[in-house]
Amino acid sequence: MFTLPKAGASKDKEQDEDVRHATSFIAEIARMTRLEKGLTQEELGALIQYTASAVSAMETGVQPPSDQMLERLEAAIGDGRGIFDAARKYVLMEKYPVRFRNFSKLEASAHMISSYETLVVDGLFQTGPYARALIGGGYPPLPSAKVDELVEARLARRALFDRDPMAMIELIVEEAVLRRPFGDWEVMRGQLASLADDARRDNVTVQVLPQDRGLKGSYAGDRGPMKLVETEDHEHVVYLEIEDESVLVSNRAKASRLFQRYAKIRAQALSPDESLGLIERLAGERI
Repeated sequence: MFTLPKAGASKDKEQDEDVRHATSFIAEIARMTRLEKGLTQEELGALIQYTASAVSAMETGVQPPSDQMLERLEAAIGDGRGIFDAARKYVLMEKYPVRFRNFSKLEASAHMISSYETLVVDGLFQTGPYARALIGGGYPPLPSAKVDELVEARLARRALFDRDPMAMIELIVEEAVLRRPFGDWEVMRGQLASLADDARRDNVTVQVLPQDRGLKGSYAGDRGPMKLVETEDHEHVVYLEIEDESVLVSNRAKASRLFQRYAKIRAQALSPDESLGLIERLAGERI
């Protein structure tokens, strides 16, 4: 079993430094390119529709560039070289919590991802308002700029839905998750409608584990959430996360046991059609 670095560990800090170095590097390229073209920070800001102070914050590393800023830098001063476009995935990586960064690489290239969620809608399926309510309402509270970064990074993961080659994606979600609102009821209805839309994708399967499943004498989901991955090399690993700690299970025997448990949970869930009907019904009413 391979354990991801814990928060505060030296390896954790080294990884954080590596990502910051990538962000600093692209910021320096932006500054040098701006000077080469004879532009002031204010003039570049006008070209990309940002303030001069935002350009300054990016160049000095005070605020990492947003995905949108990198897109606009590419269009304005990239000269078709693709440097700023190529930097986007590395800058986005910085915005993930350190404990998630190693797994995010596996997720982005996965052949198949299967998730079981017990508390909230899986991050891959979250809408912007739902993610913002969830992240912004957590404890300890985060600065608004950090919330913005985390929401942007989470939504960027949705690119996996439309990736070529196509990834197969499964989600089993506890019914209680669909009835647990964040933000307000409108945010929750929007999240449920989006989940229903995702469930209709050809490469996505969504199933709901009924709230009363325990009354049937067998309930396989009592050990908590997990995320199973078949990598591009067809290896099988399992990602587990609780209270800001994470573990990546790569031992074949242990991973196999978790895959078997997931299969049992899937067998106990509603069918995809029944699940979609329930999600659609809840999306149309005040839960």
